[in-house]
Amino acid sequence: MKIKIFISIIILSSMAINAQDTNFYSFTVKTIDGEEISLAQFKGKKVLVVNVASKCGHTPQYEDLQKLYEEYGGEDFTIIGFPANNFLRQEPGTNEEIKEFCTINYGVTFPMMAKISVKGKAIHPLYEWLTKEENNGVMDAKVSWNFQKFMIDENGNLVDMVSPKRKPYDEKIIAWLQE
Repeated sequence: MKIKIFISIIILSSMAINAQDTNFYSFTVKTIDGEEISLAQFKGKKVLVVNVASKCGHTPQYEDLQKLYEEYGGEDFTIIGFPANNFLRQEPGTNEEIKEFCTINYGVTFPMMAKISVKGKAIHPLYEWLTKEENNGVMDAKVSWNFQKFMIDENGNLVDMVSPKRKPYDEKIIAWLQE
């Protein structure tokens, strides 16, 4: 019995150490224009990571995301949109079409990345980290739909998550931004 407890403690400690070795800044992604960037360029900022889609009932959240970015964005905060076609094919467009849609319809100026997968076998490594406690050291947070919001602190650590139904000006997000 003592051996099983000891082994469990070692395994859990190892998972926590591995989770601490990787953070938001450990990943490289492609922008919507195809440029590869390191997320380390956002060091020192709070980051709201949102998987987005153009043909979703939550798509009007782009408007509030842009307002939030204009109000709080700058040296201390940014929003990063990750288009994904994982839910009922609600993001079928190319990166160019997505960029045009967001710019024309919502005036999006916050950073948009290339379309990725946020779940399943083809899940992007960033979302693998965001959604698994064994990787992020904080929580399991399965992506349930488009416009799920992940809050990353100034040190690149996952802080919390807000469900897709909750809007960008949700009290949890605002309280976090005002800390």
